[in-house]
Amino acid sequence: MDKRPPFKLKRSIRALAASGLACGALLSAHAEVPGALKQLRRPSSNSDQHQRWRESFDAFAAADLERSPLPGGVVFVGSSSIRLWRGLEEAFDTPTPIIKRGFGGSRLSDCSSNLELLVLRYKPRLVVVYAGDNDLAEGADPQQVLRRFEAFVEGVRAALPDTRVAYLSIKPSPLRERLMPSAQEANALIARYAATQPAVQFIDLYSKMIGSDGRPRAELYLDDRLHLNDAGYALWRAEIAAHLKL
Repeated sequence: MDKRPPFKLKRSIRALAASGLACGALLSAHAEVPGALKQLRRPSSNSDQHQRWRESFDAFAAADLERSPLPGGVVFVGSSSIRLWRGLEEAFDTPTPIIKRGFGGSRLSDCSSNLELLVLRYKPRLVVVYAGDNDLAEGADPQQVLRRFEAFVEGVRAALPDTRVAYLSIKPSPLRERLMPSAQEANALIARYAATQPAVQFIDLYSKMIGSDGRPRAELYLDDRLHLNDAGYALWRAEIAAHLKL
């Protein structure tokens, strides 16, 4: 007696087996998706950020090769308000070198992630920071700005425990007048934090740049209504010198 299954039954068995294999392949492929999504969603790396400011960072490296700054100086680091300060290196009557390391469009988080390149290699006695303006403009809230400054301070302190840090308050600019409440809140948070930390100082430039009408003093700005003119930098110089004895 022929015990083989009928033709229709064999065809059904083959179909079931094939569907099982397909399901296994589908499950296996599905198992790969989370990893792929992680790759797609992974935040940009430090090398990506470095590439964004390649021209500025290359210029810093070239300047260091030409004349390597001595340890114990003062580093000014931050966004375009530092980068555009003409004559900053000679602006203060100090025997120690002033090193300008501003890179336009940068945020506090960028200053922290490039700390070795911008600050630590120079072993300064003092770091003066202006950043946070772009953080707010790109959607960060005041608490995030505070946390980014805390990370900056902790990074400096871990490598250079004797180095002081001074934070220049976020300025009120006519172009970003809508951000003034956030700037005030971020400044207040950082001022309170600085008051609890040894060797950390907050310098209030904001209040000096507000007119009697409560609005930014337009005479301190270039035509772009965002960056400082010579009068703006003169105000900054006087305030910084008074606070830091530079």
